[in-house]
Amino acid sequence: MSIPFRYRKLGYVALNVTDIERSTKFYTELVGLDLTERVPGGPAFLRCSTDHHNMVLYPAAAPGVKRVGFELESRAELEHARKHLESLGLAVHDIGAEERALLRQGDGLRFVEPHSGLTMELYTRMQQMAVPFQQRLTKIARLGHVVLSVERFDEMAAFLHAQLGFAISDFVEGHFAFMRCQPNPFHHSFAIGRSQGGNHLNHVNFMVSDIDDIGRAMNRMQKAEIPIVFGPGRHMPSGSIFLYFLDPDGMTIEYSFGMEEFPEKGAREPRMLEPHPLALDTWGSLPKPAFGKVGQIERQEAA
Repeated sequence: MSIPFRYRKLGYVALNVTDIERSTKFYTELVGLDLTERVPGGPAFLRCSTDHHNMVLYPAAAPGVKRVGFELESRAELEHARKHLESLGLAVHDIGAEERALLRQGDGLRFVEPHSGLTMELYTRMQQMAVPFQQRLTKIARLGHVVLSVERFDEMAAFLHAQLGFAISDFVEGHFAFMRCQPNPFHHSFAIGRSQGGNHLNHVNFMVSDIDDIGRAMNRMQKAEIPIVFGPGRHMPSGSIFLYFLDPDGMTIEYSFGMEEFPEKGAREPRMLEPHPLALDTWGSLPKPAFGKVGQIERQEAA
């Protein structure tokens, strides 16, 4: 498969939250992100790396996903992406100078994924912070992945794979696809599952670098009376050990430790997984009803 443009990584996720002070406190004091910047009356920028932000919280009437941003390898790749997206008939919008200044980004474009309504952003330059990420509570290694539940699953999976350069690492036929943004090596930085009730967020993941962080997080969330909705357990597809819990708006957040990595050339073929509970957790636990239910996709009108 030829790649229309080359990704570096999943860069950030922007979430809509109903109480920005409450959510900022949750993501700093319980999840362990560093607060980079808080704009009065506007967004809060949080990070788990030297990037200015890996998560942005926006005040809103309802919780959900505002957009997902991917970093590309170079400005040349950004131009490749622009031409490719326009050739598909998609409306491509440059991020204006005022918003780039707010985001501490030097470039970027946005478009709407046509099957889910998700706003996707591609960029190459973000301000790098002088002070390292503190890892005060949890040794977060990176923003790991974003997962959506979508009604037009087959169409979106085909579009991401054939037109946006995502490789399928593993899949449950007709129900779930784990995808990596090539040539990024991690098993999945984006995934989609079939939804019977509208398009919405499934979860946001942070990868940790110490297995003990999973156990410590479980105890920390329980003491704070934060609902744990799945795990701890081990996923069959990526081999990750996981823990899922809810943020103050009921959106699902995951910590995971360990993940299969793929070479750029000679990667194995995607596995077709049985739709069985043990594929979700080889240890045998099941998600609670609140898992992956909250978080509407903010709709943007295509120009």
